Amino acid sequence: MDIADMRLFVKNMVCNRCVMVVRQILDTMGIQPVSVSLGEIALKEALPKERYHMLREELTAVGFELLDDKRQKLVEKVKTLLIERIHNVDEINMKVNFSVFLQQQLTIDYNYLSTLFSQTEGLTIEQFIILQRIERAKELLVYNELTLSEIAYKLGYSSVQHLSTQFKKITGLTPSHFKQIKDRKRKPLDQV
Repeated sequence: MDIADMRLFVKNMVCNRCVMVVRQILDTMGIQPVSVSLGEIALKEALPKERYHMLREELTAVGFELLDDKRQKLVEKVKTLLIERIHNVDEINMKVNFSVFLQQQLTIDYNYLSTLFSQTEGLTIEQFIILQRIERAKELLVYNELTLSEIAYKLGYSSVQHLSTQFKKITGLTPSHFKQIKDRKRKPLDQV
């Protein structure tokens, strides 16, 4: 019996290094993907059930998870889109808010996405966005290449004060204090 879906969704793929690890696993197993991107593997052909389960085991061994449930797949897609938008762009386009962005990307009503996300993850999409933005702010503070004002603008905050308030609420530290002790406070994205 073959696994019919030629697109596989993978939980916990949050960075380019994750994509590289998944590619290595596929290569080792002799599976030729069409593409591998954050949270998703596109295959040329369906995998036999036995190979699918072997792939699942290999991915689980390194901290990933193949998703079977359609609701889980959708939530993972939401997370992937948000992570890509927050962490992989030069500055967040404030003309399109996150709810509109998700609705456009997924062509699914935002209220449904929001409810599903909250039920599945135990936090709202807005809370997830805040956590990701603060993690990105930490990264930019560690690099020490931008001022706090530039970081606030880059991450789409209305002001430095707004960023500082959220930063302190999440981390317990002001951004300037964080800069002083930076190395001990960053988290991998899959743990945010």
